[in-house]
Amino acid sequence: MGKATGFMEYLREVAAEVSPQERIQNWDEFHLHMEDDRLQTQGARCMDCGTPFCHTGLEISRMASGCPINNLIPEWNDLVYRGLWEEALDRLHKTNNFPEFTGRVCPAPCEGACVLGITNPPVTIKNIEYSIAEKGWDEGWITPTLPPQRTGKKVAVVGSGPAGLAAAAQLNQSGHWVTVYEREDRPGGLLMYGIPNMKLDKKEVVLRRLDVLQAEGVTFVCNTEIGKDLPVENLLKDFDAVVLCTGATKPRNLEIEGRELKGIHFAMEFLTGNTRTVLDGNPSPDYISAAGKDVIIIGGGDTGTDCVGTSMRHGCQSVTQLEIMPKPPETRAANNPWPEWPKIYRMDYGQEEAAAVFGDDPRVYTTTATRFEGDEQGQVKAVHTVQVEWAKDEQGRFIPKPIEGTQKVLPAQLVLLAMGFLGPEQPLLDALGLERDGRSNVKADHGSFTTSLPGVFAAGDCRRGQSLVVWAINEGRGAARECDRYLMGSTDLP
Repeated sequence: MGKATGFMEYLREVAAEVSPQERIQNWDEFHLHMEDDRLQTQGARCMDCGTPFCHTGLEISRMASGCPINNLIPEWNDLVYRGLWEEALDRLHKTNNFPEFTGRVCPAPCEGACVLGITNPPVTIKNIEYSIAEKGWDEGWITPTLPPQRTGKKVAVVGSGPAGLAAAAQLNQSGHWVTVYEREDRPGGLLMYGIPNMKLDKKEVVLRRLDVLQAEGVTFVCNTEIGKDLPVENLLKDFDAVVLCTGATKPRNLEIEGRELKGIHFAMEFLTGNTRTVLDGNPSPDYISAAGKDVIIIGGGDTGTDCVGTSMRHGCQSVTQLEIMPKPPETRAANNPWPEWPKIYRMDYGQEEAAAVFGDDPRVYTTTATRFEGDEQGQVKAVHTVQVEWAKDEQGRFIPKPIEGTQKVLPAQLVLLAMGFLGPEQPLLDALGLERDGRSNVKADHGSFTTSLPGVFAAGDCRRGQSLVVWAINEGRGAARECDRYLMGSTDLP
């Protein structure tokens, strides 16, 4: 694969980015394109490793190791190296309906499992994937593909995030009439409103794929919440099958003193209102501004990072990100061996931007909030924190314990809770009478995706819990396969 000795001859190289000081002035994507010859050189680093782990899609230590959708990575790396870009795109589309999405927002577990990464920096798989997809759009190779015939069967997909779109795309290509219901004013789900525009451009990237799906025959119905705007009974009566892809949208709350104060919001409220404002060109009714404010973000994951980057573009006075976990090591720890996802210290785009403006990484580790303090008008004005140490309790479980004497008071006029999600919202599941697992997710086994109600399938975060976009695509494709089998008695879907 690639050049036989390429991994010994060439160093890892990634695409340049617009400088933090410049990019926080707008909402544009900031990753710059890399020239074809340099990308081909990076493809040449893909070694003939015999047993590639990059596309395995395993789960090790509850984390993805290798590509969850089993992308044919060595194959398209080799094709890029040889300049066969259209063939590389064909290989990429065999497993991935939306490589332009994953090439931007996936954390690249494929690179964490790259065999070359055992001794050297891994192959730049994510950047090559992104570049293949973009060349496909630029060259006009990605166009609507109509199914050869229609089956007459009708399928409703509830939710238009990555799982819903993948399911819709696959079912439509099988010839079924697919209608996707979305309660927001625009389709796209997490891709539209959960990820900021500078990370995934809505008009130039998300909408162009939605336009292709519509041209292929998929129908999108927005501003429609099933069970509220459209009775559940109508859904079951009017369609031959239903695929639930509603996501895990119930946020984890922080129920400490002062939670009722104004100025404390869930991260998705902040991000959704901001993206709607960017798209509409004027502040939406749900817009929350960080301009001129001291912002405290509670939670150190990707959503927290997106809140940092958004606050920087608003022109915040300061930003601090509280992370209850310890700071990761610079290199893999002994208990985090390859091919596990490397749990190492990284500066993501939001932290880079905050450091460029304020001088340091905004994350404060092993720290938690203990109470919120408000002013006379009921507006939050400070967050009280304490450092913690992780120690075992009587049952042998690691829990955070406060360290006496480490209390601090941080000024804050805006607090954003980005501590993850507890599962899907329950009213629709209650209305359908579906069985749930112990974490309140829809009970449906991976592989069959069949719920307790015949003809109703579940995929993505509403089935597996909060996860990656690439896992959502995996599940949407899998649910489409099993839905097609249910409708037709057999299936040709992968």
